[in-house]
Amino acid sequence: MTSEVGPLRTVLLHRPGGELKRLTPRNNDQLLFDAIPWVDRAEQEHDAFAEVLRGRGVEVLLLDELITEALSDPRARTAALHSGVDERRLSTEVADTLCSYLASVDDRTLTTALVAGMTFEELPAAEGQSLVRRMHQPHDFAIDPLPNLLFTRDSSVWIGDRVAVTSLAMPARTRESALTDLVYAYHPRFAQSVRAYGAHSAPVEGGDVLLLAPGVVAVGVGERTTPAGAESLARSMFTDGLAHTVLAVPITQTRASMHLDTVCTMVDRDAVVMYPAIQDHLTAYVLRPAGDGIKVSGPEPFLRAAAEAMELERLRVIDTGLDPVTAEREQWEDGNNTLAVSPGTVVAYERNVETNARLEEAGIEVLRISGSELGSGRGGPRCMSSPVVRDGLD
Repeated sequence: MTSEVGPLRTVLLHRPGGELKRLTPRNNDQLLFDAIPWVDRAEQEHDAFAEVLRGRGVEVLLLDELITEALSDPRARTAALHSGVDERRLSTEVADTLCSYLASVDDRTLTTALVAGMTFEELPAAEGQSLVRRMHQPHDFAIDPLPNLLFTRDSSVWIGDRVAVTSLAMPARTRESALTDLVYAYHPRFAQSVRAYGAHSAPVEGGDVLLLAPGVVAVGVGERTTPAGAESLARSMFTDGLAHTVLAVPITQTRASMHLDTVCTMVDRDAVVMYPAIQDHLTAYVLRPAGDGIKVSGPEPFLRAAAEAMELERLRVIDTGLDPVTAEREQWEDGNNTLAVSPGTVVAYERNVETNARLEEAGIEVLRISGSELGSGRGGPRCMSSPVVRDGLD
């Protein structure tokens, strides 16, 4: 995988389910959702998203199915129990009881527990007294749910012929990397996959990683990806010969711009859709290999640095919205977060009317999907998809 826009052949999605039903007004902030989604509608919207991709010849892999299939390997089950059951929080006695129970269930049931979580009232009964059980409320989580697993982009990124299982920064999301790692480690489909970056390295999230062109990668640095994470990923890519230039792009550390792909995504070989409020202010540090180390220059304007690294005269920029208010609204509603299925063809939320119109005026085909419920976790089509195979560009 060397670009954001090469014809998409295989993609990894996660169909939302029981984990979203765990969201309440009491916990949605902690679990990083801005609203309580209507789960049935979210499932319908996601099914429609998957069908749009299949209609364009894309193979759709579903994460929960891959996890279930991987769990047929006893090593995967051991890893799953280790990542899902926190002895420090539950105590040895409760953790042992829970592990024994989960070790006895079928693969599908275990996947559901790992993804949707378990409450204390759902724990298997045990003999004797337990302070941990007594002091937790019945609806407290013994295994936390993973509602953000919907956004498969963040926990793994394919770069060239290697997969980087990332290190997620927010506590509500750290266990997602373990489940993704389990798939790449134990599922037969990925038996020959080679790693590019370790999940135990400094924080990097896939929403911050844009493959601008063969050998050119932009990495947003902000709320979710740290400078140490961006540098570690760059060093790994240089060592593996996956990139010759990495652009480390500082972004505002706010909910509205948690990742680089919330303000900028590629829609064609030479074109990006971008939030206009940041166009003149977005900068980049340019990282290149230098012997056994790296050379860092800048910062300089992002659009200029990107065009130079991509060997273009300039990047075409398509604005979100038509005016400052519309632009702000549609940026918040993931108007910049498009998924390219081929050069000049993207999937986008239908509600971003003005941004989609501007894309079409620029010659971009827009495949519209509904996202009224899917967007409650602040993520669009790119966030909800992890491309596994793309064709190269001519």
